[in-house]
Amino acid sequence: MVKTFTGKHPIIIAHRGASGYRPEHTLAAYELAIALGTDYIEPDLVSTKDGVLIARHENEISQTTDVADRAEFSHRQTTKIIDGESKTGWFTEDFTLVELKTLRAKERIPQIRPKNTNYDGLFEIPTLQEIIDLVKLKSVEIGRNIGIYPETKHPTYFQSLGLSLEEPLLAILQANHYQGANAPVFIQSFEVSNLQDLSTKTDLPLVQLFNISGKPYDFVVNGDNRTYADLATVSGLREIAKYAQAIGIHKNLLVPRDNIGKLLSPTSLVKDAHTASLLVHVWTFRNEDLFLPLDFQENPQEEYKLFFSFGIDGVFSDYPDTAKQVILDFAKSSKEGFPPQQTFQDGF
Repeated sequence: MVKTFTGKHPIIIAHRGASGYRPEHTLAAYELAIALGTDYIEPDLVSTKDGVLIARHENEISQTTDVADRAEFSHRQTTKIIDGESKTGWFTEDFTLVELKTLRAKERIPQIRPKNTNYDGLFEIPTLQEIIDLVKLKSVEIGRNIGIYPETKHPTYFQSLGLSLEEPLLAILQANHYQGANAPVFIQSFEVSNLQDLSTKTDLPLVQLFNISGKPYDFVVNGDNRTYADLATVSGLREIAKYAQAIGIHKNLLVPRDNIGKLLSPTSLVKDAHTASLLVHVWTFRNEDLFLPLDFQENPQEEYKLFFSFGIDGVFSDYPDTAKQVILDFAKSSKEGFPPQQTFQDGF
């Protein structure tokens, strides 16, 4: 197996928590992910009307909360243009934190994860501070630092509303003593300009996300013709390395699939990124056959093994226990194995 860029084992990033087992972006999902052995938990961050950072997959919350069933908020339904797309629903920026705390989370994809609907209505929407408090508590309990991997969602859009995500994010991280390049935190974004700006204000690790197609929305706004495909070139990666420490890529950018879902030959993206001194984190690993390539139906473990063989530095997973077990099994079966988990010099 090819070694990672750091020589350490790949990190496991619990994608919105252990979202294969609990409704995503809830303290219950994050807590379970930690119990299952994750290294980082990933909150997607959006803003409330009163400027508080909370964890939701999107600022439109009808798919992840019971807001549509709340008569007192029926008049808040509206249609907005978010990153060039028309969306109808209820939006976090139209609610105060107090109002949002009256809502309850629900499973976003109940047809795929019906067991998770057993937890519908049980959990609040957490704030970033509440997530950090949980991480600190659990890190002390288990004796190792759990990292956080926040994503700024729709940063250009929120900036246009006067609800910038970056300033409050840095303020909360600083107040909680996250500092230095080795702190247990990565800040990620699909946009570019906000990461470039963050790189001038913090030395915390930054991650440029790549989607399978399209372009960063700030490129659309600024008239930049480049696409994610352009960013993934050797020259594009060199530019990213000037402001970020890692890239977070869609799985198909590394191992494309044909039109029936079978895997094709891998690209050189890991090698090219490592040459540019960038870590490579890959998203999203899920156990359900719907998300697996045709080659690995009913066998998600083999998908992890394939991607680990390319020397990737981390995986975003809805099932962190599956990722953890694959890493442990490899360590047992390999003469070299993965070196011990990274320890953090800075942090809490």
